[in-house]
Amino acid sequence: MIEHVETPHKLVALTFDDGPNPVYTLNVLEILEKVSGKATFFMIGSQMEKHPEVVKAVKAQGHEIGNHTYSHANLTSLTEDEALREMEWTDAIITEMTGAKPTIFRPPYLDYNATVVSMCNHFGYQMIGALNTDARDWEQPGVDYIVRKTRNHIKNGSILLFHDGFGDRSQTIEAVNILVSELYSQGYKMVTVSELLELQAESR
Repeated sequence: MIEHVETPHKLVALTFDDGPNPVYTLNVLEILEKVSGKATFFMIGSQMEKHPEVVKAVKAQGHEIGNHTYSHANLTSLTEDEALREMEWTDAIITEMTGAKPTIFRPPYLDYNATVVSMCNHFGYQMIGALNTDARDWEQPGVDYIVRKTRNHIKNGSILLFHDGFGDRSQTIEAVNILVSELYSQGYKMVTVSELLELQAESR
């Protein structure tokens, strides 16, 4: 699972799980547009079907969409066939809605086993984690907490995790607004996960 990419460049990848959401995903797009930043959205297939217009907006602004399963099931508790379907359905939905096959995957709850790794290989996915999991924005621990914990993980090539779906994400939006402003003022450029991975491939 990739959480960080070695690079001499001041680049970070912001990632958002569990969308698309008609309120919070669009909030994120507005924040990033102000600084010409890009992000990666690990979307749930069932949510994409509910909000295709949000998927369209994300794609139109040049952000990346990754697979986060169809129903946010914990893949390690499913049979191999069930887990395959969770990944397969969303792969097809992303391809149909965006015209591009996804190349990255994040397992729900960041939980995976050998079967999930094998399936990632089958789909040609790279499995993506994040450095700031201790910020726990999904638990709504407070804006200051999310910001403070995330700051500890900001460095060249950081992959950072936030949530724009499932429940009230207003704390996350406020925290991301603060962090994006700080990153921008510090000279960081916000890029997609795949852009970071390309740098890694080039340096080999």
